[in-house]
Amino acid sequence: MSQTTLSPAEIAAIHRLRESWPRPEAAAVDALYLVQENHGWIDDQRLEAVAELLGLSPAYLDSLATFYPLIHRKPVGRRVIRYCDSVCCWQQGAEELAAALRARLGIAEGETTPDGAITLLSHPCLGACHQAPAALVNDRLVTHLSPERLDRLLEDGDGD
Repeated sequence: MSQTTLSPAEIAAIHRLRESWPRPEAAAVDALYLVQENHGWIDDQRLEAVAELLGLSPAYLDSLATFYPLIHRKPVGRRVIRYCDSVCCWQQGAEELAAALRARLGIAEGETTPDGAITLLSHPCLGACHQAPAALVNDRLVTHLSPERLDRLLEDGDGD
């Protein structure tokens, strides 16, 4: 049984999620987020365990996990920086900031620094167009990015 890759607390939480919805598909994304929150990403064994608990196919869960950009199917760094690549952010200089991030970190988009500290990802739109350019740092929105804020973000993780 593949559920042994999940803790008893995770199994119980997924059961509660499943019971709170009329269909298991409705609980799937929340269950994946729950596991990712505890482990940083969703490996194949945990995906299969969640699928088994929900009575869904692993292929269905994998399709969800690969569709949603906030679900990780491979290991990520301790900090994940998602820069917005929408048109509004581009117009406000996001591409230049993204290039600066790539150069400063020495990695391409989708990669993690060799020390495992930072993963750099693009994101389709963060919904902060009125505060562009924007990024998510470990799910915390950072807006009105500038080269100076970018430096602070990389130095202390805050950007403020």
